[in-house]
Amino acid sequence: MPEGHQIPHHGEAIVLRTWPFHEADLLVSLFTREQGRVKGVARHAMKSRKRFGGALEPATHVRAHYTERPRQDLVRLDSFEILWSPLSAPVDALRLAGMQLVVEVLEEAMPELAVEDNVFRLALTVLTSLESGCPRSGFSDLGSQDAEPTSQKRDVHPSEQVRSLGTPDVGHPHSASVYLPVTYFCLWMNRLMGWWPELGHCAACGLDLRGEDVWWSPTADGVTCKDDRRPGSKVLSAESVAESYRIARTSLAELSTEDWPEKRAADLRAFAVGVLERHLERRIRSAAMVLS
Repeated sequence: MPEGHQIPHHGEAIVLRTWPFHEADLLVSLFTREQGRVKGVARHAMKSRKRFGGALEPATHVRAHYTERPRQDLVRLDSFEILWSPLSAPVDALRLAGMQLVVEVLEEAMPELAVEDNVFRLALTVLTSLESGCPRSGFSDLGSQDAEPTSQKRDVHPSEQVRSLGTPDVGHPHSASVYLPVTYFCLWMNRLMGWWPELGHCAACGLDLRGEDVWWSPTADGVTCKDDRRPGSKVLSAESVAESYRIARTSLAELSTEDWPEKRAADLRAFAVGVLERHLERRIRSAAMVLS
């Protein structure tokens, strides 16, 4: 940044986390659409609600006004306008845990100043779905590009995997449970980060596993057949493998028209969280409630 030059920014962001900073200030981590993850200082935010109000609650979607300053790692947060808030409707403990999982993964997975519009749209779609049961934004994938693996399957870059936003979806006959949005987010987050393993063949012997149960280990990459499973491995059923292909080619809005009780694809949800934890090299604290 040029000497003495300040750069103002105005754009969408998701609040990830806040910490006390000095006497009355707050340090805030934001996932912005324009710049990726940034950290900044909200001056006097602990004493005055005039500029920020309830906009500093984690998972809040805001229009953030902030300023980059010369030779400063932290931006100056000037004001926020709430675009959507998790406090806009009653939220039970399970849905709150789902929202906490989304912001925790974003905080840990996204490097500072790495712009990832696909991830931003995914997070916003899942957060609003957790609050209302109906996704507000139309995050979707490339459909048949990543269906069940074949010998002709090509690698698809994450930037190709998302279509343009659709229109809001309302009036679904079934309210989406927390388990579908959490499973959807964890699976797609792994895909967009390039962490999702190939499920059609054994990583050890190369055996074709299509249509079969597969085995995975929290301490190793890929999946294996039963004979080559590693110590401490867990099974991922053939039904849940098929669900993973369907989630990869179906929008959350369409999936939300179905009933998703806790037991549906529970092993897939645990697997997706396990893949995230392996690559983040830490436990996701907020995942405990949605995996129980």
